[in-house]
Amino acid sequence: MSNQRDSPATVWAALAPLLAGQPRMRLSRDAGKTYPQKHERNLTQALPSLPAAVRIFGKDGTCAAIFLDFDSSVAGTDWVQADVRAVQTWLHSVGARWIEDYSPNGGRHVYVPLAQRITFSEARDLVEALGSRYRTLDKTPHQNLLHGCMRTPGSPHKRGGHQELAMSLSMAYDIARRPNSSAVWSAMSKDLAAEIKAVRALRQNESLTPATSDALAVQQPVGRMSRLMQVLAQTGIYDTTKYASDSEARQAVILSAAGAGLHLIDVERRMLQGTWPGLASFYVRYAAKHRLPALRRDWQNALKHLNKNKTRRDGNNNVRKSPTSQPNTQGLALQGVTEISNPDAEHRYIRTWRNALRIREVNYQQSKAGLARRMVLRSLGEAAHMTGSRFAEFGVRSIAVATGLDHTTVAMHLRELRAEKDPLVTLVEEGRGTKGDLYMLTIPEELKAAAEEMRWRKGKVHALRPVFRELGLPAAFVYETLEHSPGMPTAEIVRITRLSRSAVHEALDVLAAWNLVVRNSCRAWSIVAETSLRQLAEQFGVLEAVASQLQRYRNDRIIWREWLAKNVNTVPVLLSPDEDYPWETFEGPPDEWSLSDLAFNRAG
Repeated sequence: MSNQRDSPATVWAALAPLLAGQPRMRLSRDAGKTYPQKHERNLTQALPSLPAAVRIFGKDGTCAAIFLDFDSSVAGTDWVQADVRAVQTWLHSVGARWIEDYSPNGGRHVYVPLAQRITFSEARDLVEALGSRYRTLDKTPHQNLLHGCMRTPGSPHKRGGHQELAMSLSMAYDIARRPNSSAVWSAMSKDLAAEIKAVRALRQNESLTPATSDALAVQQPVGRMSRLMQVLAQTGIYDTTKYASDSEARQAVILSAAGAGLHLIDVERRMLQGTWPGLASFYVRYAAKHRLPALRRDWQNALKHLNKNKTRRDGNNNVRKSPTSQPNTQGLALQGVTEISNPDAEHRYIRTWRNALRIREVNYQQSKAGLARRMVLRSLGEAAHMTGSRFAEFGVRSIAVATGLDHTTVAMHLRELRAEKDPLVTLVEEGRGTKGDLYMLTIPEELKAAAEEMRWRKGKVHALRPVFRELGLPAAFVYETLEHSPGMPTAEIVRITRLSRSAVHEALDVLAAWNLVVRNSCRAWSIVAETSLRQLAEQFGVLEAVASQLQRYRNDRIIWREWLAKNVNTVPVLLSPDEDYPWETFEGPPDEWSLSDLAFNRAG
């Protein structure tokens, strides 16, 4: 058992930095249930007060140790102990040294430090192979390059207590400082060769589902990498029936990046900053000094290939046109709405409406639903600025993309907002067919005088920029406040955002962890302009989630249009106001013009 003189803080400080794949850790604020990316922090020697898991893989897609997690919830503690004894016997047989700890709930971790870092695919193969031998071994930490993490010795545990060493700290530290040689790794891989071959064959059989097969056939527009290639670059996971090796997979990513119009420096940055660790892991076969030269050779080969096939590609490069029309916000003759002839007056009205929103936001300050409604109102304000009109014909799916919410949730919030006494938005006409609901921004009479007297806030009004889908709504409101008023103390941020003090403190903690805000010597906060929201969103994989949402809504629109075409004779009956039909559920997704503006260009 562990030496009683070794406190958890001492154990953590000694071992966590040596075992981690990169100096980053994730905290759990829900008693150890989840370790979300937004709660990732720099790894320090100071013991965290919350359960903390270190990142297993580095920015280059490699790991410095194999993490074996034996879970007592699978078959009980007795089975865990039997599996741990068996794996230790196997490690001893191949000449490996290991570190072991145990959890208060009976789970156990075994760490195998490695002198030479290994790639994500190599580590995943070995752990999955061991998983076929040992029932209680949890393979998932090594199956996710972006999110694989695990608690190390000394970390607080969700049930109280800490991860306790099952050996002396001096012995564990010696193993971490003198890790297993490459010969030991080769012996481990050789002994598991049959199991590794089997797990690879199993992945190959499962790699192509009907959904992914269809996705492979979709031709992406020039100017953007395909979603499959972006996922490959991020995760390092590819279809083995399409690419026989890591080398072929990386060539496919490079070719896709070059074809999408990226520059070599863009790819280098994504690899070095950890945005594309999957692609970086494919170059680990080269010595560190030869990796970027190898990337440049691949890039030149990709350019040659593209230039060679330029004529054929241009012949098939049809311009992508939107099959749908833009929202109708001009020339409105509905229920007395006249054409907007003074754009300047409209923008003045919209800015005054924004003042009214700032006054009214006190009504939505605490609850989760209130935060969501604030964001829905912001999305309508952003749309109004984009179109230069207080009238906007947007469907719930357009607003869903802008706010990161589900379209059914948006529909519920809109119903509540327009049902308020003196609402900020008024439903002018309900959506019919392929048209969305027509809304008008309304300045309540009780707020009109105060809103007109307030100074207009400079800058844009933002709905939810993609990165804050991961970092959360409170972080979005705090960041927006600091954009408008840098150098602000915490108490003032609380007053302006209408958030609780604890929510603001947590939001600032999250933003500071990702270098989005910084506090000066006077304890005032400001944003870090050099940190790109778009790059961070790409690193989080949020843009992929936005693209997936857009694709889902495109499919919804296709299905809805097909239904309309088949029921053209019955549509007038269904359009009757007396017909109880779930129009908000079947409303079409956003038009193509709004997809890029609302979802991607907002990233900053």
